Amino acid sequence: MTDPSPTSPLLLLQNVRKRFGRHEVLRGIDLTVTEGEVVAILGPSGSGKSTLLRCINHLERIDAGTILFEGRPIGYRQRHGRLVEAPEREIAQIRARIGMVFQRFNLFPHLTALGNVMEAPVHVLHLPREQARERAIAMLQRVGLASKLDAYPAQLSGGQQQRVAIARALAMQPRLMLFDEATSALDPELVGEVLAVMRDLAAAGMTMIAVTHEMSFAAEAADRIVFIDEGVVQEEAPPQRFFTNPATERARQFLRRVTRT
Repeated sequence: MTDPSPTSPLLLLQNVRKRFGRHEVLRGIDLTVTEGEVVAILGPSGSGKSTLLRCINHLERIDAGTILFEGRPIGYRQRHGRLVEAPEREIAQIRARIGMVFQRFNLFPHLTALGNVMEAPVHVLHLPREQARERAIAMLQRVGLASKLDAYPAQLSGGQQQRVAIARALAMQPRLMLFDEATSALDPELVGEVLAVMRDLAAAGMTMIAVTHEMSFAAEAADRIVFIDEGVVQEEAPPQRFFTNPATERARQFLRRVTRT
């Protein structure tokens, strides 16, 4: 399949639905993300935000709808007019182009920061070790950890571990980065260092979707706010409009609650 045209969206979701048992978590999500765009997904706990991210890179299988990345279905193929599960190798190839940073750092405790960042380029991209090492060093420098190459996760603060996780995702040279509440597991004084890296990535033109509770980051770094509640996109707007004059009462209620001092 040929690459999408420059005017095609990098990511396209149409009527995406996902249920766990009888509970439908996503109830018809439509979303378009273009190259270089930063989208902040906001909403109350349990609204389906994290599930949406996990569906985008096929960590969760959708029950209906389509998700296209670079013009290709993620996790599925069209066969006789129906979507069928794609081979695992094909899924892995697409997933390698989508970086994801989780709430928990998920670092290998027996590997140094450098080893953690080298792991996927060596074993997934099959880069020669020296080339993977050079790339890993560059990515750790990018997130401000040039002095921690040989440190093990247990020797790093939570904020430093999360920055290693970001470097690990960047080492795969993804076209899209997903952040699932990347600061929620951190002590308050460590949140800023991770947000600073995310702001730098946004400023450099990285395409990003960030599920976040950090309203200042969403207001300053995002090009667009997507507000989700009860598995539905309730509102989409530029940050200034969303935070100063939301169109829906549900968004106004949410903002009153999260900005209350």
